[in-house]
Amino acid sequence: MFDHSFFSSKLGHAALVSIAAMITFAVFTQMQQDLATSDMLIASTPAVELA
Repeated sequence: MFDHSFFSSKLGHAALVSIAAMITFAVFTQMQQDLATSDMLIASTPAVELA
């Protein structure tokens, strides 16, 4: 579908940079989710007291 001439063009470079940015963002968001422990998730929920 894509040949060497496509990836050597400006559009091809932009496509590769876009793909790299999407992969970087996906890895970053996954790492942020892994850092959030269950204690942090429980602490972030609002506490409701019943009278």
